Amino acid sequence: MPIPLFNSIASWLLRKRYHQIELFLKYPLDVQDEVLRQLLDFSQDTMIGKQYGFQDLPKYEEFRNRVPIVAYEDIAPMIERTRRGEQNLFWPTSIKWFAKSSGTTNAKSKFIPVSTEALEDCHYKSSKDLLCLYLNNNENSQLFTGKSLRLGGSKELYEDNGTFFGDLSAILIDNMPLWAEYSSTPSNKVSLMTEWESKLEAIIEESIRENVTSLAGVPSWMLVLLNQVLEKTGKAHLFELWENLEVYFHGGVSFTPYKNQYKKLLPRKKFNFYETYNASEGFFGIQDQNNSDELLLMLDYGIFYEFIPISVDGEGEQAIPLWDVQLGVNYAMIITTNAGLWRYKIGDTIRFTSKSPYRIKITGRTKHHINVFGEELIIENAEEALKQVCLKTEAEIMDYTAAPIFMTDKEKGAHEWIIEFRRPPADIAYFTEMLDNALKSLNSDYEAKRYNNITLKMPKVHVARENLFHNWLKSQNKLGGQHKIPRLSNDRNCIEELLHMNVQ
Repeated sequence: MPIPLFNSIASWLLRKRYHQIELFLKYPLDVQDEVLRQLLDFSQDTMIGKQYGFQDLPKYEEFRNRVPIVAYEDIAPMIERTRRGEQNLFWPTSIKWFAKSSGTTNAKSKFIPVSTEALEDCHYKSSKDLLCLYLNNNENSQLFTGKSLRLGGSKELYEDNGTFFGDLSAILIDNMPLWAEYSSTPSNKVSLMTEWESKLEAIIEESIRENVTSLAGVPSWMLVLLNQVLEKTGKAHLFELWENLEVYFHGGVSFTPYKNQYKKLLPRKKFNFYETYNASEGFFGIQDQNNSDELLLMLDYGIFYEFIPISVDGEGEQAIPLWDVQLGVNYAMIITTNAGLWRYKIGDTIRFTSKSPYRIKITGRTKHHINVFGEELIIENAEEALKQVCLKTEAEIMDYTAAPIFMTDKEKGAHEWIIEFRRPPADIAYFTEMLDNALKSLNSDYEAKRYNNITLKMPKVHVARENLFHNWLKSQNKLGGQHKIPRLSNDRNCIEELLHMNVQ
């Protein structure tokens, strides 16, 4: 099919979807109520459905009272049973794909179920909606006259007892519709390569020969790729190579630390950056306005949302539905999905910026974490790693904090630690190496980002002077039992103050 014709047809089809989006924009609460009823009706004969009486099709209040809120650790045994071949436990259709990701407290990886319904009605539908919303805001777009350069952290899918597990991106690529494959680069074969350095080279070889009109991927990984593209081609910026490049679709980690670097690579005022909010558990939000940092909450993807207000002292108890939320309040997000996650605590916190339509901003995690490079390092990983290293080095720790060192120009990122020891290790370099190895063993995403120093370099560890953390808390007027050192941060505010105080 000639490319201009493909562009016209694709644009027309995607714009038709906007009328369906308008439905949940106008009737958001009705749409959410219907999503819950459909999920309950569809799942009434599952083990979970029978346990909680879904056949009664309870109204929301009864659903909330009957079904407990769960974290991954609560449902891991049931997921493992499904991975071994049992079906109809939490979802009626066969679950044969599991998205592998890190971040669980008790294991290196967690396995998130991905149903056929979640693939079609959530993940693929969201891809089309992202393009639909973009085209609705940019009528003169020539997006489909070229290809989208996609970058996933894909690993091949591994088979185990008739089920398959791997990166979500690998599952999506493995089931990708023809229209998406036709309009993307690199090829599926290259996208699924496992060795990162070889994969980068192959992506560059394929993509520099294409007319690339959009980019899609996690900012940290994409930055590494684009810098290598410029290095290989000798171009000053990306428009010298791809003159029709018009938008970068990004998500996964905060874009803020990378924004200035991307503007150097893409020095054109009319270039668009579009954010998404997605995870292995589902696709939740899409930027629906140019030059905005707010995300439209997508309400018809087979996901029912609830929210727990976060108080000053921590997380509250009672979850509320969409129709009870308030603007400006920090909420922990709870999801019920068309892959059989029932009242699942995803671990993210959001804040509503609008209720007509419902727009949100991602505000962080319910737990301390570092996720600047897609490493998803949580407090449990840090605590266990330090415990292991202290045993090996006979060190004793009093206090610590860690934060990212952001990428600058072609310099890779890293994690920076300040540790106050009660008993310091004999060799801080050896301690640092052991800490790095322990984190890699506990967290597969951190391990991937550290592979050959591709995204993350070796961590930097500073030995804190005596009473550094006490003095910092005192300077903040935060001495006392209710105030704690932020262990892991996505920004450098705290660590910069501590570093400054450490040399005084």
